[in-house]
Amino acid sequence: MAKILTQDEIDALLTTVSTEQQQPNRTPASTDGTAQTIHAYDFKHPNRVSKDQLRTLENLHDNYAGHVGSSLSSVLRTMVDVDLVSVDQINYSEYIMSLVTPSCTYTFSAKPLEGLCVMDFNPSLAFGFIDRIFGGGEKMLEIERELSGIEKTVLTRITRRLYEDLEKSWHNIAPIKIEERTLETNPQFVQVVPAGETVIVVSLQLKLFRTTGLLTICYPYVSLEPVIARLSAQNWIDATKKRSDDSATDTNRENLQDIGVDVSVSLARTKLKMGDFLNLKVGDVISTDTKINSPAELLVNNRKKYYCRPGLFGKRRAGQITEVYPVIKKEL
Repeated sequence: MAKILTQDEIDALLTTVSTEQQQPNRTPASTDGTAQTIHAYDFKHPNRVSKDQLRTLENLHDNYAGHVGSSLSSVLRTMVDVDLVSVDQINYSEYIMSLVTPSCTYTFSAKPLEGLCVMDFNPSLAFGFIDRIFGGGEKMLEIERELSGIEKTVLTRITRRLYEDLEKSWHNIAPIKIEERTLETNPQFVQVVPAGETVIVVSLQLKLFRTTGLLTICYPYVSLEPVIARLSAQNWIDATKKRSDDSATDTNRENLQDIGVDVSVSLARTKLKMGDFLNLKVGDVISTDTKINSPAELLVNNRKKYYCRPGLFGKRRAGQITEVYPVIKKEL
């Protein structure tokens, strides 16, 4: 026969259960006594891009934000502030759900990256650009409608400038060539990858007068996969250093453009005794060992640099460069 609990045993059992429920959740401690932080991990959607690679993308698009600010300021003839907000790794369905309707969503290819990428303008931002292009002032626009044909043409021209800036920002990591594809006003029609695919979403905040909005760029993971190994901190540092060296070279080359140098052509050379040289008169002939068809020496600041063929250019004497003068390195 089953044992029946007494009333005292039932009360004690209920008291124990209620006490355990009231106790707060405790953070498990490690062996050294310090508290450990627990992070939830979704095994269905694991992170496919490391933190180091995300940090490189942040640096890349922070540089892109500066280019966008300069380009938009020149096009719109006013100051446009651009700041990088975040670089997130989410599902494509979550990104599409975050876009408003009607939207200004462009798709583009960026070879050698595979597939299509997405660039989306917040509608208030897009209408602010268009209003400024047509001479608008500083008023804040709240318009909820699709773009007209003329407005689409204007916004597309602005977007092409942003594509050029994006190519410049990617150049040192992986040179890309962007080709525009489509413009959609309903984000649900923009299906570049399956809904559960991992994407990298770059959010830029743009401020034009009192209008503030987001410009987002979506890179599917399948597009970044061919260059994912290059998205490391070391590669970014090397690329930045190379860019600095190239910039210094261009600056030096530009500074040397306006420096004048003396250029002369030596047709022939010979040796004379001092006595013969002092007795030279008009009409005397000096013989040399240089043949008539031999190349002449072209001197830059009295240094041999080229071989040339003397002749005429119109009514002016000239020399056509035929080859570079060989440089002989002295042995130490």
